[in-house]
Amino acid sequence: MANSRSAQIPVVVLAGFLGSGKTTLLNHLLHRSGGSRIGAVVNDFGSIEIDAMAVAGALGDSTVSLGNGCLCCAVDASELDTYLARLAAPSAGIDVIVIEASGLAEPQELVRMVLASEQPEIMYGGLVEVVDAAEFDDTRARHPEIDRHLALADLVVVNKLDRAPDADRVLGLVHELTEGAVLPATYGRVDPEFLFDCRPSEERVGQLSFDDLHSHDSHDEQDGHGEPDAHPAHLHSAYDTLSFTSDTPMDPRALMRFLDARPEGLYRIKGYVGFGAHDPANRYAVHAVGRFLRFLPEPWPPGADRLTQLVLIGTGIDADALGKELDACRAGAEETAETAKTGEQAMWGVLRYVPGSEDEPGTP
Repeated sequence: MANSRSAQIPVVVLAGFLGSGKTTLLNHLLHRSGGSRIGAVVNDFGSIEIDAMAVAGALGDSTVSLGNGCLCCAVDASELDTYLARLAAPSAGIDVIVIEASGLAEPQELVRMVLASEQPEIMYGGLVEVVDAAEFDDTRARHPEIDRHLALADLVVVNKLDRAPDADRVLGLVHELTEGAVLPATYGRVDPEFLFDCRPSEERVGQLSFDDLHSHDSHDEQDGHGEPDAHPAHLHSAYDTLSFTSDTPMDPRALMRFLDARPEGLYRIKGYVGFGAHDPANRYAVHAVGRFLRFLPEPWPPGADRLTQLVLIGTGIDADALGKELDACRAGAEETAETAKTGEQAMWGVLRYVPGSEDEPGTP
């Protein structure tokens, strides 16, 4: 596999009906991006005034505003590719692209457009659907297609829970409607690490990040609801994190069983996996957001320790139990002798989630 795949920029589709809080969430990501640069493709429908337009002036090509109606309707795949190419250019220094869809956009078509992109520099990074907990019942009545949207989502952000008198009921209902992970939120506060890898700010020497323009502590940030951001930092405090390291290769079949059965509260998995003799030349970068999963093979760095290193982030998860389950995914010593004979079949489950693989899961 070409090493360039590991450098592909993930494209996250951010969808949801009007008023759900997508723009607030996007602005939150821009303010809390760490050392990462976010390229935002913003689709304004009607006269919607959003803070991201101010960001466009500050960051130049890092933000693109599309104002011709729904992204999925007004921009065909070739036109979207033009914007993706602009953001994916090495000179832009972008780490992740977020497409904020119009409230009337069709998520399935947006996902198809990203998957159909001819830009080798980008990769699809998952569908995030935002819903308004306080207005969820009314939204379903007006837009019954929301049930289908939730079924497609990799991660559902249930926003404005502080305004919902029956938040537990809404969360339970959303869980029933989606196979993706369900993330409770207020004021669009979602840890960026749930969606993409955040680079430490000190790694961005010589490049201007959004954090250089807006200090987290310089003023009380308004979050779109007229309320100050009472918790500008330490977003990880409400979540559980598990770090797993193994110098023993992982068994691909066992690891896929673990990933297929991962709990609802496990929002993010990232890191590298070594499969030993199943593929001795490559390690596999893992990118999981909710139910979305991708493996990206890349050659082992020369002289690097051949370790599996994973970070799991979630809430309400049993980190100790998950750690034991991962321990059980290590390849047994007795398996390695026969690996050369069975390696290809054993890797089928993993290869289904490698972009470009013939066995890769189809589009929604």
